[in-house]
Amino acid sequence: MTANSEFCVLGIEGSANKIGVGIIRNGVVLANPRETFHAPPGEGFRPSETAVHHRQQIVKLVSKALAEAQIHDPKVEIHGIAFTKGPGMGAPLQVGAIVARTLSQAWNVPILPVNHCVGHIEMGRLITGAENPVVLYVSGGNTQVISYSNQRYRIFGETIDIAVGNCLDRFARCIMLPNDPSPGYNIEQAAKKGSKYLELPYTVKGMDVSFSGILTFIEERGPKLIQKGEYTKEDLCFSLQVIFLKKLNKYRKRFLQFLKITILKKML
Repeated sequence: MTANSEFCVLGIEGSANKIGVGIIRNGVVLANPRETFHAPPGEGFRPSETAVHHRQQIVKLVSKALAEAQIHDPKVEIHGIAFTKGPGMGAPLQVGAIVARTLSQAWNVPILPVNHCVGHIEMGRLITGAENPVVLYVSGGNTQVISYSNQRYRIFGETIDIAVGNCLDRFARCIMLPNDPSPGYNIEQAAKKGSKYLELPYTVKGMDVSFSGILTFIEERGPKLIQKGEYTKEDLCFSLQVIFLKKLNKYRKRFLQFLKITILKKML
């Protein structure tokens, strides 16, 4: 394949409750259909149930992606199969891995395992054009400060217990917010109607953070505060968003200060 020739990849992402199939040609997204497994309000998505959902949807999504991208002969037009190898939930990840390997063998194209976190970062670099970013990576299972050093992405700080996304999910279950379209979205919409701020406990130590104190406080006291009429669900959503914004901003500033000191030391 020459430098000027087209390169087209089909990618499969199924690390959590969303399963998606994307097709990209030379950096242009041709198709990106997806389906999401929604657990009932008050419940999280279980790996086994999520895997069943993914198995039921994946063949349809591959066919839909090929149709949207106008791929008529995958053996000729697709040059590689990418899939999420982790981190994520084992059972859902397995579905994507099996389908990726099957397509790779059927179409006789290379298989390209992708680290979930690196995939997020590289997608951000592609969209923004950033050359050497410092990344505050906040997702369902990760909260980390990451930067590129010596040919690889390195973690300079992270949560020592649970991630921001996990905390939001469990908070939504605690106050019985629906999971459709997502707990985080529903918290955001509810927060727009809240105004009474509740101070929540949080700590930042060095380059690491902790969110378990916030979650424990909310799970133990949140329902009682709502029942007594002292705060509404919307107030608690508002308070949670404010405290996360404060905490992550402080976290970001700490790393930038650390980076500034490190650069100055190298210059001396």
